[in-house]
Amino acid sequence: MTNDRPRIDRVTTTSGDAGTTSLADGKRHEKGSPRLELVGALDELNCEVGLAALCLDGSLREQLRTIQARVFDVGAAVATGKPQPYWGRETERLSAITEEINSALEPLAEFVLPGGNETNGRLHAARAMTRRCERVFWRLEDPVLIEASIGAFLNRLSDFLFVAARSVCEDEVLWQPLRE
Repeated sequence: MTNDRPRIDRVTTTSGDAGTTSLADGKRHEKGSPRLELVGALDELNCEVGLAALCLDGSLREQLRTIQARVFDVGAAVATGKPQPYWGRETERLSAITEEINSALEPLAEFVLPGGNETNGRLHAARAMTRRCERVFWRLEDPVLIEASIGAFLNRLSDFLFVAARSVCEDEVLWQPLRE
């Protein structure tokens, strides 16, 4: 789709100086609302995934770039209230990739500590950010977004980031629970 007008032609608008902002649905929203909190958390997640991608090359980097695009798609669905109808398919695709990566890993006897190397730590940070997005998503209680399976996609994304983190870890450290 070509358009003679730039999509984003102004960054500073001052319209949000009083604590509200407009989303793509055309409505003003309080900046502290769950919808805006989710949009912000998705933005943070996208940044974190981008940082992790910088540490990688090959197919995992490409998968992370695709995930960044899907996180933007989730943000667009939240901003417009009109999700695309194929989130179930995207969730299944992500599940398959997760299972493929996980099948090459040793089963876990205990929880792992994030940070076996920089890439592992960044992927775990993205996983934790995904969990935050998921919690805010469910607080939003938007039946249209729930019906579209976006919550399931976010849940599966955290699974993917967990196994991706394990797959790049050079020195996986298991949690040692406090004992008497």
